Amino acid sequence: MAMELIFEVRDAEEGGFCARALGYAIFTEGDTWEELRGNVLEATALHFEECAEHPRLVQLHYVKDELIPVEAA
Repeated sequence: MAMELIFEVRDAEEGGFCARALGYAIFTEGDTWEELRGNVLEATALHFEECAEHPRLVQLHYVKDELIPVEAA
């Protein structure tokens, strides 16, 4: 069975994106989505370079928090 690595992606406060792997100490960021994708793949390769098992799939799960004020009627 292929190992899948899931990254939670959020908007960075200073712009761009930040990503963290669920269950692993892998963190990275990027100014654009394309840069983030490349950085995620690079960070994943570095983290697992000396491991026998490594992920075959990487999922980027984009989480967007939005607060919507509700006015009292």
